[in-house]
Amino acid sequence: MIRESSLKNKAGSGMGNAQTISRHIFIVFTLAGLLAGCAVGPDFIRPAKPDVATYTAAPLPAHTASAPTALGGAQQFVEGGRITPHWWKEFGSPRMEALITEALQANPTLAEAQAAVRRAQELYAAQSGSTRYPLVDATVGGQRQRFNPNTMGQSGEARQFSLYTAGVGMQYTFDLFGGNRRALEALAARVDYQRYQLEGARLTLAGAIVTAAITQAKLAGQIQASEAILHSQEEQLGLTRERLRLGNAAPDEVLALQPQVEETRSAILLLRNQLQQNEHLLAVLAGKPPGAGSMPTFTLDEFTLPAELLLVVPSELVHTRPDIQAAEALLHEANAEYGVAIAKLYPQITLSADLASQALTTAALFGGGSAVWSLVGQLIQPLFNPGLPAKKRAALAAFDAAAANYQTVVLESLRTVADVLCALDNDAQRMAAMFAADTAARESMNSTQRRYALGAAGYLELLIAQQQAQRMRINLIEAQTQRLLDSAALYQALGGGFSGDRAAIAAFYPVEAN
Repeated sequence: MIRESSLKNKAGSGMGNAQTISRHIFIVFTLAGLLAGCAVGPDFIRPAKPDVATYTAAPLPAHTASAPTALGGAQQFVEGGRITPHWWKEFGSPRMEALITEALQANPTLAEAQAAVRRAQELYAAQSGSTRYPLVDATVGGQRQRFNPNTMGQSGEARQFSLYTAGVGMQYTFDLFGGNRRALEALAARVDYQRYQLEGARLTLAGAIVTAAITQAKLAGQIQASEAILHSQEEQLGLTRERLRLGNAAPDEVLALQPQVEETRSAILLLRNQLQQNEHLLAVLAGKPPGAGSMPTFTLDEFTLPAELLLVVPSELVHTRPDIQAAEALLHEANAEYGVAIAKLYPQITLSADLASQALTTAALFGGGSAVWSLVGQLIQPLFNPGLPAKKRAALAAFDAAAANYQTVVLESLRTVADVLCALDNDAQRMAAMFAADTAARESMNSTQRRYALGAAGYLELLIAQQQAQRMRINLIEAQTQRLLDSAALYQALGGGFSGDRAAIAAFYPVEAN
């Protein structure tokens, strides 16, 4: 430890000297602070954008394959547009919009993400306050002492007295090589990470509700069609048993129909179980217990397929997805932590100053001859500490891991968008095929009904035609639902209108005010 000056004025200097010393202390702190102008370690450089022009190997068409106009038609891809942050409104369901609005206020997972942002902010504020500014402490104390001259080889009687002290102490470690600034930079990056996690949680929550609402509508429609099939099969089985009783049918006909009836019954039970679980999921997403009730029910008729799908070019996807921004924030944090590890290899200078008053009585505590002050400087240079270079290498390895994680997140994001784009075109083609099959099945059923009315077809033939039409209806519902789900998935894959603007996120979720 290097002591630059250590003086104690215990008598006769007065408060005037104390004020002069205070000015000297202030000058020393100021000059030393001016020396802290550099920060070791590399400055953070944002990763390069993806150098690709398209998401898929084949050029993306201007629109999806042609589909029935009654079921949404072809969807247009529009590049360069900006997705609205409330993208779920594009599906035209007011009840779903209201449910999402309610969930954004009541969902506990979202509340947890908001609390994580506030915690990161307060940790940054705590670190900033303890490293950017000198630490100033006020002390007031008193003690009772007994002094015996015999312990020092002198004669005399022991005496007792009181000693009172009041003072102010300051301590500051100068950030000459930027270790503290790098630590604050790392904490600021952690705040950004938590903000992006919050936005990602919002996007995930909205997407989960959209998916659950559309799935609920699909299950309800399929249950209705399956119940119609079951009713028709039961009628067919009943007629066959009557024919068997009359001797117009073989026992094998009844045995062949019974498994079909039970299979349909089992399928309905499975669909009902899925529907109940889906309703429980919707309640929990909205921040309610599963048995709360009063949850909305949805039908496919209330959803509108978005006619235009706005696309973000691949090079800009890194700015529109919160998970990519979160991965970049982690990379920034690792870069700053590497700078902290490097700074610990360099000297550290700490100055501490104390200005106090000591007296035997409280009345004389602030008298002219009671001032006591000290100024101590300390320089610490690591000479032999094998752990510091190892920590530096560990921090560099953490940076490399964060860089690899960032690349993984970007590649997975590009793959997700590419998968959804391909699925949308395939969905439209499947929809066209299922619509044609459904139309043919309904026309066949209508023809059989006319023939049955004229006596040219039997009732069993009509029941079989009705069952076929309902099966095609179930397949059409599946195709229609998948198209809605993949459209919602595209909004999520493109970031759901996320702009990457921290001020915009703070405006949407003013966590600082909580």
